[in-house]
Amino acid sequence: MASRMKKNGSDASLRASLRRVVALEADALRLLHEAIDGRFVRAARLMARCTGNIIVTGMGKSGIIARKIAATLSSTGTPAIYLDPADALHGDLGMVRRRDLALAIGKSGESAELNAVLPALKRLGVRVIALTANPTSTLGRFADLVLAIPVEREACPLNLAPTCSTTAALAAGDALAVALMDLRRFRREHFAMLHPGGQLGRRLTLRVDDVMRAGRDNPVVRLDVDATRMLLEITRKRAGAASVVDARGKLVGLVTDFDIRRAVSAHGDLRRVSVREVMNPRPITARSGSLAAEAAQLMSERRNPLNVLPVVDRARRPVGMLQIHDLRAQGL
Repeated sequence: MASRMKKNGSDASLRASLRRVVALEADALRLLHEAIDGRFVRAARLMARCTGNIIVTGMGKSGIIARKIAATLSSTGTPAIYLDPADALHGDLGMVRRRDLALAIGKSGESAELNAVLPALKRLGVRVIALTANPTSTLGRFADLVLAIPVEREACPLNLAPTCSTTAALAAGDALAVALMDLRRFRREHFAMLHPGGQLGRRLTLRVDDVMRAGRDNPVVRLDVDATRMLLEITRKRAGAASVVDARGKLVGLVTDFDIRRAVSAHGDLRRVSVREVMNPRPITARSGSLAAEAAQLMSERRNPLNVLPVVDRARRPVGMLQIHDLRAQGL
């Protein structure tokens, strides 16, 4: 069978087949785009007013799409759960409450398991929004609101396997989720609260104060100390740099390993060199409370990347020192 497949399928024919599928699914999305009307607007507003969960349900391939839509809704500020129709008939209806709203997905609208659940949802006082390609189906007639997905044919050459229909249903779910984000004024800080783990969460929540070397680990020297004491402070704190402050404790400069090597090259013996002669008097800084991801970007997206970055408060007092490898350890 494998040899027959290879013989009968040239690269050109396979490429044409692949492109045909993408073209048909793109057509399905264009039809959906044209079908977005006041019913979709009403559906978004009904979902926004729901004080419970959005119960997303569907059978088979529609069930897989329903799972994804429920996950997208939940992750963007709209509480949602997936309800398997078959399991619902055997006890999982217990998760449904009167204040919930159901989004039922089915291309034909004639799934026996899904339609068997609908009367139970009605008895619980749950309103039903149908997402279907067949508005006159059992599902369509039972629903309080029907969102029609126009699908002329599937990309499957037999016109059987759900392809265009599932693509359109998924896009419709994404459209509703994003519309709800707008209605709820869902912002980056809200997204961060729902995604505390992983790189996304860290980029949106981690502050420089969480990563910087602070307190006794923060290398700071006075402007009037000699270079020897400065070197001892840098060595003791193992930070590769030290912030330089004036008599009021405000940052006036930064000394890095690079500055020290440059000074040694120029002067040889540093015992007779002042900190003022070694330091960079205009260091780039990060503000306490700012995002660590922004500091990482500031340090790395330069012609000459920075390895260290002083963190200052509103009074420009150094409260910490950031090192690039500490930020990279956090995945930034």
